[in-house]
This record gives sequence, structure tokens and C-alpha cells, in this order.
Amino acid sequence: MTLLSSIKQFSKRRSSWALLLFCALLIDGTALYFQHVMQLTPCVMCIYERVAVLGIALGALIGLINPKNSFFVWLGMIVWGISAAKGLSLSIEHVGMQLHPNIFATCSLIPEFPSWLPLHQWFPWMFSAGAQCSDIKWQFLTLSMPQWLIVIFAGNLVALVLVFVSQFTRKTGLTFR
Repeated sequence: MTLLSSIKQFSKRRSSWALLLFCALLIDGTALYFQHVMQLTPCVMCIYERVAVLGIALGALIGLINPKNSFFVWLGMIVWGISAAKGLSLSIEHVGMQLHPNIFATCSLIPEFPSWLPLHQWFPWMFSAGAQCSDIKWQFLTLSMPQWLIVIFAGNLVALVLVFVSQFTRKTGLTFR
């Protein structure tokens, strides 16, 4: 069995989508730990990045519905991909704000959600912001939170590409030599 056919088989199992869901919830759970236990107030970009991670969780939930049905796998991959790509874009922009702060270009203190989805009003404990986007309050191995999110979102996109490509393999599959 080849690598791609193994990935395809894994993507057709609930455990693969449950693993993706678990990882997304772990990331947002860690963000909430930083906010509520370590008292690190998030900025607006942090809130938007949280929403992107929740989008990945939504993609995982869609895949969990019926991973043997191609419709749910493809829809889950689309939501996963859009969310990971948007999260990567937001994280790159956020890192730019941290590395090159500009006193004339500051971020808002209130998230700008659509009027029909005011998450910051419905769930302020998760979606309220209060810090400046250029602040670096935490680092691990010399990387700030949005730099780690670049790694996380890029890793999600790499995993997604592998799952996407694997969907086109047959039982004999493609071999890497």
C-alpha cells in the first residue's frame, strides 16, 4: 500500500476527522488558557485567528458526519482549506504588525463581525479583544503566538494537500520511489 492510498483510507475514517477536530479544539482551548489563566488579553487579530481555527473545527465536523461519503469529505476539505488559508493570511498580517509596528496603523479594539453574527457580544469570554495587535506578550522558542499560528495553519494546509491529492488515487495508488 502506498502513502497516498493510506492517507485516502485514513480520510475515510471518523478517527481522522475526529483527530482534526481535537487538534482545532486544543488550539482554541490553549488560546483560552492564555487569555483566562495567564491573563494575556487577545487582540482583534487573535480573535479572527480563533475564528479561523473554529472554521477548521467546522470542516472536521462536516467530515465526521459521514467520512465514507465523498460529498462530506470534499465539503469538509473545502471548509478546512478556506479556514486554514484565511488563518494563515491573518497570521502573516499579524506577524507583520508585530515585527513592523506603526503608530498610524493600529488595529481596532472591537472585532468587526457581521451584524447578523456578533460573536463578541454573544460570547465575550471568547471573542472580546482588548490588546494592541503589535504587542508581543508571549514567546516560545523565540516565536510569538501568531508566528506559531503560521506554523499551525501552514501545517494544516500541507495536511490538506496530502488528503486532497490522495482522493485521486486508486487501490493501486501512486508510489513514491
